[in-house]
Amino acid sequence: MVPTDFKTLIQRFYHLQSERVETYQLFDEGHEAYLRTGPHYDFDHYRQLVHEITQAFCGISKEVLEIKERLHHEFDRPDLSEHIEKLQSKEKQKLELTAKLQLARQRAQDHPEDEDCQEKIQEIKHEIIKNKEALSEIMQDFKYDSEESD
Repeated sequence: MVPTDFKTLIQRFYHLQSERVETYQLFDEGHEAYLRTGPHYDFDHYRQLVHEITQAFCGISKEVLEIKERLHHEFDRPDLSEHIEKLQSKEKQKLELTAKLQLARQRAQDHPEDEDCQEKIQEIKHEIIKNKEALSEIMQDFKYDSEESD
């Protein structure tokens, strides 16, 4: 289903962003379940989860990039296209931070005596909060700019 009108394309973009949020929730829940299998971790199940999550994120990103191109070329909205480009960059950073946080959590679980692990987790959580704030700001700008054409 390829949306042909502007409003439908914008709605599809918002839907993809909500799919992204749901995918992060599944990723977090899966990692929590993986940590509960320690100290003899069930890595095979976790690897399968990471594979599925990666496929989901790739599919979402691919479609978001197609929307970005269409907004720029078909609808002459380079402003919205630029918002999406910034968003994609922040989403990539968020995924990297999420992976770092998961590794830090496992390390903290494996080495409860190491206080640096808890500090590292807090640092990464703070970076994720800043990242989410930036994502939220980009989405607000996108919403504002996309609605001004109504």
